[in-house]
Amino acid sequence: MRWSARTALMLPLLFVAACDGREESAIDNLANGASQTQVENNVRAEAMALMEPLDPPAPGTPGGLPIDPEPIVEGSIDPNSAQGAAQVVQGYYGLLEEKRFIDAQDLWNQSGAIGSQDDAHFEARFRGFSEIHANVGAPAEAEGAAGSLYVTVPVQVYGRIAANGKPFSILRQVTLRRVNDVPGSTAEQRRWHIESIGPYTPPETPAADNGAEPARAISMTDGMAGKKR
Repeated sequence: MRWSARTALMLPLLFVAACDGREESAIDNLANGASQTQVENNVRAEAMALMEPLDPPAPGTPGGLPIDPEPIVEGSIDPNSAQGAAQVVQGYYGLLEEKRFIDAQDLWNQSGAIGSQDDAHFEARFRGFSEIHANVGAPAEAEGAAGSLYVTVPVQVYGRIAANGKPFSILRQVTLRRVNDVPGSTAEQRRWHIESIGPYTPPETPAADNGAEPARAISMTDGMAGKKR
């Protein structure tokens, strides 16, 4: 018997369905003339329903984002502000969620190692994940250095591992840079770009003046804004 490539790809999905006694319906659908695409979509939906739900840690808990003491200001946001930098991070992970990797890479500093990487190598960074989502935290205040401004933004990245469908959650910190409004700079240089993404570093907690033990910072548990729905 000859097997097509698409049929071979369906076998893992049929195995998952079989664990729940649903393989008979998939086989019946094929026998009754349903297309392989229809059956594959139905089996995938049933398999996804059996997976462990995505439930990243809540803000203020280990593995969760720090709680922002200041409410988010509604209305338009200055794209050159720290909040504007956070919007770039929101857009970046939204593009990853949609698997628009080339567009996502455009948000990196194009002269850096990752921004200048070829498309195939950049996309390969995310091959191990079947789903990528993110919750974006409040940005830190912008800091200036050598004619540039830098902002760090905490991010809780979560999703599923492609190999086994298991959920993952990890805290990261995105550093963005833009050229300060110096004479001769271009509009592109004055736009926020991602410089690096690394482990989340909690802000330093000021020592208490009354001799009490200072409040503990959020855990650095390395336990990766998806688009709001």
